[in-house]
Amino acid sequence: MKALCWQGKHDVRVENVPDPKILNPRDAIVKITTTCICGSDLHLYDGVIPSMEKGDILGHEFMGEVIELGPQVKNLKVGDRVVVPFTIACGGCFFCNKQLWSLCDNSNPNYLQAKEMYGQSPSALFGYSHLFGGYAGGQAEYVRVPFADVGPYKVPEGLTDEQVVFLTDIFPTGYMAAENCGIEPGDTVAVWGAGPVGQFAMQSAYLLGAERVIAIDNIPERLRMAETQSKADTINFQDTPVLPRLEEMTGGRGPDHCIDAVGLEAHGTSPGELYDWAKMGMRMATDRPNVLRQAIQACRKGGTVSIPGVYGGFLDKIPFGAAFSKGLTFKMGQTHVQKYLPILTDHIQKGDIDPSFVITHRLKLDEAPKGYDIFKNKKDDCIKIVLKP
Repeated sequence: MKALCWQGKHDVRVENVPDPKILNPRDAIVKITTTCICGSDLHLYDGVIPSMEKGDILGHEFMGEVIELGPQVKNLKVGDRVVVPFTIACGGCFFCNKQLWSLCDNSNPNYLQAKEMYGQSPSALFGYSHLFGGYAGGQAEYVRVPFADVGPYKVPEGLTDEQVVFLTDIFPTGYMAAENCGIEPGDTVAVWGAGPVGQFAMQSAYLLGAERVIAIDNIPERLRMAETQSKADTINFQDTPVLPRLEEMTGGRGPDHCIDAVGLEAHGTSPGELYDWAKMGMRMATDRPNVLRQAIQACRKGGTVSIPGVYGGFLDKIPFGAAFSKGLTFKMGQTHVQKYLPILTDHIQKGDIDPSFVITHRLKLDEAPKGYDIFKNKKDDCIKIVLKP
């Protein structure tokens, strides 16, 4: 089969690789019909996530048709259309039983490696380094899905791939980010990053009762989408100092909730942000956390900082004194996708949201390396790319 393989920093190639096989009685083989390039994939593309190996198959946002099942998978049948959560969960451990699916104890075969870095191992992830299990991803023609009696979610009749493929990651990620805020009627939510996850966080904030959403970014097409599709007020941080503007927009109090939908590769031009670039470039830091710093400083007293943006290691110069003095709540983590699939499918079916609004580019799998270049370098007003094997 064809698959997109990582060969090194900024080097991904479509190659012929062996077809996946059933290895465990709870496995399924899925023929991919739609897959996507995610902002988190760019962390792999940029070489900032450790434990990648040449030839690793990328991709954690994908869906398709079940073509083979292990003997213990009784809830699916060959021919079912399914979306597959990017978090791999066993369904039976302490954390799965609490619907903390991305913290599964049993899905990461490399848990000792993750435990050494993080204290405990999170769940495995598709196509996201050997630190998170080394599972082949879904930017391919076929994929092996472990624990297929737990993860894959059957697509209701009448919904297209483009309406549901984002249930695999970015729609639940944006929704969980908003849910983590504990939004109450009348609240103002500020969202740093108007990419796909940020857009879904904005729309989810409204679904959960927010009165006002403010988007912070510097990419014109993203800010336009935030205004026209996600009904947000906007701040272009390249033109306007963010903290004074947020204070002005909220009557001096600050946003009730701040969402960092950017994560470890934040951009900026202030001295502190240039310091982050220099330290990361010299391998003296693992992350550029200037958005997190801004969110902490901006959030009102007693508010919530929600972090769906991925962080990989150790953060420098975080204003924790401000967080303590203001009594902030922090909520974060990889998304418990399985928890949200029925809720968000219902919103799609009722017409509350059509997630396909974020798509700007549709490419063939063979064009995936070109797609990574377009997405990474923000060419051609690119916001979200879907790939068709």
